[in-house]
Amino acid sequence: MPRITAPTVAEHRSRQRRAILDAARAHLAETGAAPTLAEVAARAGLARSSLYEYFGSREELLAAVVADVFPAWAGTVVDAMRAVPEPGRQVWAYVEANVVLFAGSERAVAQVLTSVVEPHLLAGPVRDFHQSLQGPLVAALAAFGEPDPASVADIVDSMVLRATRDVWTLGPDEARRQGDAALRLLARVLGPYLGLDASVGDGGRAPGHASG
Repeated sequence: MPRITAPTVAEHRSRQRRAILDAARAHLAETGAAPTLAEVAARAGLARSSLYEYFGSREELLAAVVADVFPAWAGTVVDAMRAVPEPGRQVWAYVEANVVLFAGSERAVAQVLTSVVEPHLLAGPVRDFHQSLQGPLVAALAAFGEPDPASVADIVDSMVLRATRDVWTLGPDEARRQGDAALRLLARVLGPYLGLDASVGDGGRAPGHASG
């Protein structure tokens, strides 16, 4: 029978830190407001004094959330692209995942972070976020047969940003409706180019792509 060993101090601290970051992110998504350390500690099931062992201030905690969420968001988009085999659908999955991500609960997280975190702390993670997504998008466009995939990738990103620019200012329900409208618009423009079935415009979702 295998021996069950107790977690090491490093493992324990890693789990506690993960719980704190998850609690802060959940608070941001649910309330649309930056949490106090006491609120995060309570949600994570920790004493406030214990939280100070990991983060000395709310600003330090929010900076850690920024460093945590942007790679997670990028992973969500890349995973959506990997879930479909054809390059054209991968490009559409990129578009759809970006719109759904920021028209959903993560909209509130992004909105609060951009309003309460110092711009210099956001600059690096935002840059890395876009760079980590450009590679898969350019690769999908190249596999699709696009002769200038880098330029078209920039155009696709610009279209997504333009179609969703008002989402940031809306409440949750209206943001989802606006997100669906943005997907329908983007489907009408990109669907023919990508060779997708006309039903891609039905709710903005590509054929065979599961709705969330």
